[in-house]
Amino acid sequence: MTKHEYVLFDPLFSDADAEGMVRLCERFGSYGMYSAENEGGPAEAAALPTAGAGARARESDRWRGLGEGLTQRHDAVLNYLKAGGMHGAGEPVSVLAARTNYFREEYAYGTRTLIDGIEPFLFHEGFVEAARRIHGRPVIEPAIVFANLMVPGQELALHTDVPEFRGVNRKLHPQWLLVAMRHSGLFEDWRMPIATGVAWFHDCDGGEFAFYPDGADGPPVYHKVAYNTALLVDTDSVFHGVDRVAPGDATDIPALKPGMQLAFDGDGRWSVRDGDDLVASYPWEELRFSISWKAYCFADEAERDAWRTHTDDLSLDATLATLVEDLRARGRITGDTPPPRELALMIIDEYIRFPPPVAA
Repeated sequence: MTKHEYVLFDPLFSDADAEGMVRLCERFGSYGMYSAENEGGPAEAAALPTAGAGARARESDRWRGLGEGLTQRHDAVLNYLKAGGMHGAGEPVSVLAARTNYFREEYAYGTRTLIDGIEPFLFHEGFVEAARRIHGRPVIEPAIVFANLMVPGQELALHTDVPEFRGVNRKLHPQWLLVAMRHSGLFEDWRMPIATGVAWFHDCDGGEFAFYPDGADGPPVYHKVAYNTALLVDTDSVFHGVDRVAPGDATDIPALKPGMQLAFDGDGRWSVRDGDDLVASYPWEELRFSISWKAYCFADEAERDAWRTHTDDLSLDATLATLVEDLRARGRITGDTPPPRELALMIIDEYIRFPPPVAA
């Protein structure tokens, strides 16, 4: 992939408004695990129109079993396990799973706000202008705001976010397939460019935002988590992850499992709870807190209308036929088309090329 522009905000808000985001985080109160919300990995959600059930049924019959047994983000999971974590420590799977089992909740979805006070962030004019700048598209439609919280010892695997294409999206199709479509470069006429802003509202020991604006073969850039700063970048195209939140020993991570909650206890204290049982307790300063903003970027109103009305959609049949034809041209398929699950693994292996692990 080519070099990608990004925009740094320092500061993002006034001091008073930045402090208001911390209070908003506390008022929200309780955060569930992302693994319970969306199986399989570090993908981001978006508010999307969906195609009709009849079309989905016809396509699913032909490609039944595609990716059977694979997680939604099988690409990122495979790479993370193969690398042994963000810095190749080679830890057991149980430890790596705990390191990436972080907490998330949505603050806004489309134009619907889920907590009072998020509006200045959702409609932040600086984000809107930066989105226009990095994608060169004037019509910007904010789609979602969500918060991520991580406890000491956690990290986020390298990945690119789940892109969206007209007719092929995460509500209908496997997320690893959409990621492979973006990396293949074969479906750009249908891709809906998305801009992502990530903001931080406290200082954090460790937990740097690591990203690759010069592509997977370039060096990583590390943004230290600092109060009232933000980055805006095309995270569908730029590999990124989160370095380990300090301290990083495996013994510092509680036995996290889906269904647990991270809750605000008052007076700057937070706790991980399994129902009524206390699992771990932390001061605010030991957590990593970020808020993400996502917006669709359209060339004009006509393009936005085509997205909403499905007048120029891709189908799963056309998508996979294109990928199979390209795999034949690359010499990966020489005879009959492989069975669906084998084809899925071939697509992931051929198109999604991760950066090499960086030694700690």
